[in-house]
Amino acid sequence: MKIGYAVLSLSIFVMGNTQAAQYVFPENGQSAEQQQQDEYYCHSWATKQTGYDPTGAQQNIEAEQGTGARGAIRGALGGLLLSEIVDGDNGNAALAGAVVGGVRGRRASVDNQQAQSAGRKNDYFRARAACLEAKGYSVK
Repeated sequence: MKIGYAVLSLSIFVMGNTQAAQYVFPENGQSAEQQQQDEYYCHSWATKQTGYDPTGAQQNIEAEQGTGARGAIRGALGGLLLSEIVDGDNGNAALAGAVVGGVRGRRASVDNQQAQSAGRKNDYFRARAACLEAKGYSVK
């Protein structure tokens, strides 16, 4: 390996509040230009394989449509049931249950989507590393 051609590349992708870094080192004397082409190819390939693109505009994760309404219904029903057992004030208990249930339903939806996004991000970086390693790079 020619030391003159050894280029250490640090790829940093900013994703929300987190950063992921992969250090890429050419093991077969690839030129800086060749490394740049290979990294671009592997980025594109990993994006296609995983459906995740860390360089794209990150969309805000929002609750799925209807999750707040479903949570509100569950909360209202729970409030009604609890009010029957405790004090018989159905109106206020149902309203309070609906508000709390709606918020919890939407929050659970957002949490679920964030977990799925984190999984796709990890899959992307594993796929990108596998591609680069197959092209003769060490990836850490």
